[in-house]
Amino acid sequence: MLIHTERTEAGQVALLRLRNPPVNSLSAALRAELHDAISDALADPHVRALVLAGDGDFFCCGAEIREFNTPMSTREPTLRSLIALIEGASKPVVAAIHGAALGGGLELALGCHFRVAREGASLGLPEVKLGVLPGAGGTQRLPRLVGVERALTMIAQGDAIDTAKALDWGLLDAVFADDLVHRAAAVALAASDAPLAGRNVGARQVPALSDPGVYERAREQAARRYRGCVAPLACIACVEAATHGTLEDGLAVERERFLELVNGSQSKAQRHVFFAERAAVKLPKDWTATAAINTVGVVGAGTMGGGIAMSLANAGLDVVLVERDAQALERGWSAIRKNYAATAAKGKLTAAQVHERQARIRPSLVMDDLRNADLVIEAAFEDMDVKRQIFTALDAVCKPQAILASNTSRLDIDAMAGFTRRPAQVLGMHFFSPANVMRLLEVVKGRQTDGNVVATVFRLARRMGKLPVLVGVCDGFVGNRMVSPYTREAHFLLEEGASPSQVDGALQRFGLAMGPLRMADMAGLDISWAFRKRTASTRPAHLRYSRVADSLCEQGRFGQKTGSGFYRYASGSREPLEDPQVLALIEACARQDGIARRDITEEEIVQRTMYALVNEGARILEEGIARRASDIDVIYVNGYGFPAHRGGPLFYADQQGLPNVLATIRGFHDQHGELWQPAPLLERLVAQGKRFADL
Repeated sequence: MLIHTERTEAGQVALLRLRNPPVNSLSAALRAELHDAISDALADPHVRALVLAGDGDFFCCGAEIREFNTPMSTREPTLRSLIALIEGASKPVVAAIHGAALGGGLELALGCHFRVAREGASLGLPEVKLGVLPGAGGTQRLPRLVGVERALTMIAQGDAIDTAKALDWGLLDAVFADDLVHRAAAVALAASDAPLAGRNVGARQVPALSDPGVYERAREQAARRYRGCVAPLACIACVEAATHGTLEDGLAVERERFLELVNGSQSKAQRHVFFAERAAVKLPKDWTATAAINTVGVVGAGTMGGGIAMSLANAGLDVVLVERDAQALERGWSAIRKNYAATAAKGKLTAAQVHERQARIRPSLVMDDLRNADLVIEAAFEDMDVKRQIFTALDAVCKPQAILASNTSRLDIDAMAGFTRRPAQVLGMHFFSPANVMRLLEVVKGRQTDGNVVATVFRLARRMGKLPVLVGVCDGFVGNRMVSPYTREAHFLLEEGASPSQVDGALQRFGLAMGPLRMADMAGLDISWAFRKRTASTRPAHLRYSRVADSLCEQGRFGQKTGSGFYRYASGSREPLEDPQVLALIEACARQDGIARRDITEEEIVQRTMYALVNEGARILEEGIARRASDIDVIYVNGYGFPAHRGGPLFYADQQGLPNVLATIRGFHDQHGELWQPAPLLERLVAQGKRFADL
């Protein structure tokens, strides 16, 4: 049974509990049982009122997303008709919320006559993050209850609010301290003689709008936060429709826009990412997080080390931050203090919270201070000799059961494990910059890394609010290995006739947060230049190689930090400006290598760069460096600014049709040679009529 019914208050109150773990999603089966239970309670002359509550950790977290685009989603009773039944009930219906009321769960509560909650609950309409909008009256009832501006914050931005704010806004009627009290209070409220007059949210008028500019501001915010996404604009249009007519009129508009979105490509892509992220954190069942992680050492107080230390402290862990000299340690500690001060200035942390988190980080110049650490993360310079020295020292200092990790973005984890007597306890933890902000964490399992160690690090990552994805050992792992051919094609396109702004502009219009050349300027061209120089001897001489980036570095153009790179930058500004000197340099490199320049289309820019990602991703899958195609999509959406509304590189390839992708790659192979050799896995999938999603 998905609905448990009991009678309280001498049988006068029907308490209906949703039982559909883990989040009490509103599946077709649950809706049917709930409709019957409500109808029975309304027909029972002894029942004076009803209370809706959820079992487990949540009230209700919304629709069953896997039923979207299936007949189950439209099977009666739909959520819309269920809410209409509640709203039109002649007996009071109270929503007793704990844990979370999200999406359809909050829409269900909006249909009730009273809403009470336990402290700590979250209330939100996050559908926009899945490329849709609240489709069961949320865009119409919420503005009637809290006003347009507040409704837009919750609907078009998709952010949940806490119980204190919900009470202040009028979304809740009462908040209680614990579950037993709030359940009892809900029952007591339902059993009281509280009148229903005015409690029907749908019958209310939307409060008058004092600022007509609210819609334009909402559109501007949506454009910044959800670049290229259509759902936020549809959300705003539906909220605006709530002010122009009856509830029924608005519901019709909402339904029409919902169907457009749920059947569109963007929502399918965003739902793919939603499920891909949940799949990524699942490990083999026999891998168990066995070790407790309470104290973590971080070796290196640079940008990455400092950000990692902050992430750990933010999660309530004690951190020992070790540097080799006092000056470097002071620089790192100063950066940490500035970062916390900036966060506090934005109102995201109180002074007390800043003090507490900073107090968890203990700066040190002594490696021996790591002797009691449960985990040590090395975040030093990307050089294998440096890694050898650090891991040898850590192996000697740390307790035998301690886990040793490297934040390297591309170096060999197996080689580092070989510097220790505990290879089973060595792995990679590749954070993304800034580490205290970015969610993604590539967890790199070495050849001998124990599965329980991986599970322990995954558990820690979730505690830190990170999204861990398991990858294998190779140069660059998944993310940075795929960046190489992507960047390669961007540089080749420059030599063949495109300008930096043309390449970046095409990819930003495609939906990327930033084009590859702007990104390189921001990161610093000297970093990748140092890597290219270190690996120059291993580069096959017969393969094409672009000297554009090297030539820029030879002129001291390292990007934003020097005021010039692929672009020039005015003093104090990060706005990229086209530089005639760079265009001349690109033309000179092309002449030197005998490359004829031509007009480059935006379509070619997108295909050359995106299909380079796809082809390399197929190789990574075949080699077992990634476990799933969807893991690669998760890495690119969360770590490299790939647009979520396109679902990640491999989902995007599936949507384009793998036969079309392969045909284009074969054309590039004929035109540009060996670097475009189609991946065998891609050829096999096309021959078998399959997609990446079928793997």
